[in-house]
Amino acid sequence: MTLKQICDVKNHQLIISLPDSFTDKKKVLVTIEDDFETHADKITLLKLASSDPLFLSDVKEVSDDFNSIEHETL
Repeated sequence: MTLKQICDVKNHQLIISLPDSFTDKKKVLVTIEDDFETHADKITLLKLASSDPLFLSDVKEVSDDFNSIEHETL
């Protein structure tokens, strides 16, 4: 089972409440990520990318690469 939760850090310590399904577990893997973006931040970045000339030229380049095989059948 995988559990993801955002925890508050207090006095450089984390307290993680595990669900009942973890009762018999002796070890778990904990990954600490201190730089995460909210969903709204990601949407904002996607909106900015839609008008970014470098991003748009990359998308066009990839699209052009596939144009020649677009109508082929396998």
